[in-house]
Amino acid sequence: MAGKDYDHLFKLLIIGDSGVGKSSLLLRFADNTFSGSYITTIGVDFKIRTVVINGERVKLQIWDTAGQERFRTITSTYYRNTHGVIIVYDVTNPESFVNIKRWLHEIGQNCDSVCKVLVGNKCEDPARRQVETADARRFSDQMGVRLFETSAKENLNVEEMFNAVTAMVLRTKQENLARLQHPEVVKINRPKKKPPVKKCC
Repeated sequence: MAGKDYDHLFKLLIIGDSGVGKSSLLLRFADNTFSGSYITTIGVDFKIRTVVINGERVKLQIWDTAGQERFRTITSTYYRNTHGVIIVYDVTNPESFVNIKRWLHEIGQNCDSVCKVLVGNKCEDPARRQVETADARRFSDQMGVRLFETSAKENLNVEEMFNAVTAMVLRTKQENLARLQHPEVVKINRPKKKPPVKKCC
């Protein structure tokens, strides 16, 4: 059997309210296509793409989850073994931005430690924008999550966003491996033997 054609395999999850453009972002990144017609994702869909980050070949398995409440029980199982989560809102839909807190809470309940990015999609039409960049930036800074604004339609910032989250996951994996390979780093706080105390008299 031929050797692996990648150095790392990561699972990314795209979550967010229905209609924010999760599937469009995935299609743009994986196939470089865009469809204006909106089709609801039933349950989950996934695509694969291999990228090169810092000389490492990374195979991405990107899961696109359904945003509707009725599919919520299905999607919770897909958090398992996830390395990175992309939380998407629609800059023309303030409600989808408000709901980010709920999605972050859900990630916290289902994932121990995972890389996260916040994505404001559909930024191609300034006239329709209802979520200001400054407000989103303030919120993302509070949450400690990096913010991207994208347009799947115009192919703005999509590649950069996926590459950034992949680089974050790769760096986390390398840091974890380094910790495992050098356990002595953890032992530096081991108490030293105390010198014998000279007792008086």
